[in-house]
Amino acid sequence: MTSYDWALLLHVLGVVGFFSGMAIATAAQLGAWRRDRAGEVAAVLALARVGALVLGGGLVLVVASGLWLVDETHWSLEDGWITVALLLLLASLLLGAVGGRKAKQARRLAEAQAPEATVAPLVQTLLRDRAALAANLLAAAAAVGILVLMIWRPE
Repeated sequence: MTSYDWALLLHVLGVVGFFSGMAIATAAQLGAWRRDRAGEVAAVLALARVGALVLGGGLVLVVASGLWLVDETHWSLEDGWITVALLLLLASLLLGAVGGRKAKQARRLAEAQAPEATVAPLVQTLLRDRAALAANLLAAAAAVGILVLMIWRPE
């Protein structure tokens, strides 16, 4: 295998990790909606932390191998599609962080309750916060936009 092949393989693995982490966090947040007990909500939302770690690992791999790919090819960080992809990545990360704050607050409140207690209405309100959901949806849309750019690579 050439160094380009290794860089591409690591880049694809990073993408898989990034999207897997996003999927885990999303599934945890949506799964918490259907739980009635505080302990269950806290446990399910704890999985979102795992998703964030997987996403972070994928992010490091994507960026490092992406820079390696730029070095291995005729592409440049000044190419418009790469610049847009990096801006979308930054937007996705910022929006995801903003969107995840309410779920984090909900997890902490649920953890503070007795595990068998009925989940507090505030926890459900935080989980269903429209602004947080919109931020998460926009973060996912930005990530899909990056994927489209990486496949299409307009020159």
